[in-house]
Formats: sequence, C-alpha cells, structure tokens
Amino acid sequence: MSPSERLYFADPFLHHFTGRVVAHASWNGAPSVVLDRTAFYPEAGGQMADRGVLGGLAVKDVQVDDAGVVHHVLEIPEGKTLPELGAELAGEIDKARRRVHMALHTGQHMLSRALVDVANANTVSSRLGETLCTIDFDVDVLEESKVAEAEELCNAVIDDDVRIRSFFPTPEELAELPLRRKPKVTENIRVVQIGDFDVSPCGGTHCTGSAQVGMIRVLAVERYKGKGRVVFSAGRRARSELWQEAGTLRGLSRAFTCGPGEVPVVIDKIRRELTDAREALGAVRAKLADQAAVELAAALEKSPEHRVVAVLDGAGPESLRAIAARLTSKPEAVVLLAGRTPEGLAVLIARGSGSSFGCGAFLKRLAEAAGGRGGGRPEHAEGRLPAATDFPALVTSLLG
Repeated sequence: MSPSERLYFADPFLHHFTGRVVAHASWNGAPSVVLDRTAFYPEAGGQMADRGVLGGLAVKDVQVDDAGVVHHVLEIPEGKTLPELGAELAGEIDKARRRVHMALHTGQHMLSRALVDVANANTVSSRLGETLCTIDFDVDVLEESKVAEAEELCNAVIDDDVRIRSFFPTPEELAELPLRRKPKVTENIRVVQIGDFDVSPCGGTHCTGSAQVGMIRVLAVERYKGKGRVVFSAGRRARSELWQEAGTLRGLSRAFTCGPGEVPVVIDKIRRELTDAREALGAVRAKLADQAAVELAAALEKSPEHRVVAVLDGAGPESLRAIAARLTSKPEAVVLLAGRTPEGLAVLIARGSGSSFGCGAFLKRLAEAAGGRGGGRPEHAEGRLPAATDFPALVTSLLG
C-alpha cells in the first residue's frame, strides 16, 4: 500500500479537505480507513493525533504505520459499516485542538533550542500530553535561573514574530543546515526552521510565525530518571492556565479582603497565627492529659486487676497516647481508653512491661463486636469505634 499523502505538510491551517477511501484496515484490533490523502495528523514524535469528523463519523484516533500509511479509526454507530472503497469523504479537523498542538510543538522546539544556548542542555525526548508537556534533557541538573533565562529568550523570539518555515530540503541543502539534532529517518527528511533561531528535523504540525505561539511558560523544573526535566505550556493552553490561576488569586483576595498582591502576606500572617494556635493547643492538651493521667492513676491504684477503663471527651489519638504513656509506667497496668471525637471513638489499649494482656487481640474483638476497626501489637493497639458505642459496657462484657 502506498504511503498516504499528508496535506498538513503544506498547510497546517488546512481544516477541511476531501480524500478517497483506498483501503479498509485495522489498528490495534480496531477497524480503520485509509485515504489517498489526509489532513489528519497521526500520533507521532511526541505529538498527539488530531481529532475531528470524516465522512460524517467522529475520528477517535489517527495513527501511522511503518510504511507511512495513515489509519483513521472512526466511531462506527451500531448497524453501520466503514465507508465504501472508492468513496470520496469530506474531512474536518478539530481546529482548536490542532491549533493548541501547533503552539505546543513549536514552543517545544524553541525551548529546546534556548536551553542548548543558555545551559548547554540537549533534548533527549519530549512529550506533548493532553494536560502536561515535558522535555527531558541530557544534564543531571537544570538550574532554575538558566531555565528562566531560556523562557525569556523564547518569548523574545515570539515578540519578534519571525517566520517559521517547514520544508523538505534536498540532500545538498540538508547538508548545509545547522540542525539542532540529527534526523531520525534517512529519506524524505522534513525540516522546521524558526527564523535564524532554530533548525530541526520534524514531521509535526507547527505555526508559520513565532507570534502564533503566543507565549511559552515553564511550569516546573524537575529531576526524572536522574536527568533534568522541564514541564511547560504554550499558546491557548498557557493562557487558560494563567486565567484559572488569576481567578483563584482574585477569589483569595476577595476572601481575605485585600489586594491580589497582598495575598502572600496575608497567608504568611495566617500561617504564623496557626502555628501559635497549635502550640497553645498543644500546651492545653498536655495539661489536660496530665490532669486526666493523675485521676486515672488513682483509679488504677484502686483496681485489683491493675486495670483502668475510661472515655475522655475530645481526646484524640495523640492525647490518648500521652495519657497511656504515663499510666503504663506501672509494670502491671492495663489501660483501655477511648476518646470521643466528631469522627467517632478513638480507642487505645496499652499495657505495662510486667503485664501479659493481649492488647491487639482484645481490640480486634472490640472492633468486631462494635463494627469498628483497629489492631496492633500485644503491648499496644489503636483503632476507632462508632460514636454510639458504649465503650465501658462493651469492654466489661468482653472481659467477662
């Protein structure tokens, strides 16, 4: 089967076309349609496939095989069949999706070029995803200051609105071009040239002028598999992300009754106040734990079984641990505590070093009886029971 003629090579802004069905095939087990020519871009080179409509049917995937044949996988309604061989089909590309891909792919070329220039970092791979775009580089660490410099350089090229040319050079012309990387194929090599800024072999869909990219925005600098990675955005996607972030900032400024620029100051103040409040709360909890421990220690002294059972209002797991630690300093002590919280009863069972009571096994029985959960070791166990549980009565019944 002959390779498909790809109309987007000549015009990335071509959104309507007609093509003739030359074959029925399949891709990963799904029926596909092959046209003599197509404007649909197939997934390749880290760029996602186009979507749209072909012959009145939704295109759900576009792929290309090793022979250069483009497969259109269509949404076929029940009772329908693939378009007939020889049929002339009208195709319509999802314009918004294509336009986003053009900006992202052109932006990737520009950012890859800029990082070579400012950080001597060469691109190893790139991925233009539905929500996230990444470029991986051959350096262990990418300095954020260098990445910021590269971002600024890219946006300066966008401001200059340089011409972007996509073409198939002759072998002689190709030999004279300052390619950023070597071609992955040996024939029919297509080159994308961004003014005097970057020249790179690529078969993707690109803008025809750098201003069409709109903007390039670096979202994160990371390490991935021991190398440097940049997460970025461009074009409409970058604008949408900025509008969303700006809307969030405006919402915070309204909530805090301050200007958007003052939000970080207000948040820092709230953070300090929260830290102070937590410290104060911790001090109060420690004092209450001490008081509760004193009262329960007295009850423990009077217990012939060296056992204490108690429910404490508002005591969470941390408070229960603090109280239990004081009480189990007595070797024979067995402590069965519950703290009443909005989420239910926090339960802690612990024993002293001289006791053989099985805390984990007993808590398991409690949880099964009350419909709760929990477990632990023989010397210490924690869990949670429903709020309506009568903890002292249940413990007493299970202890016999």
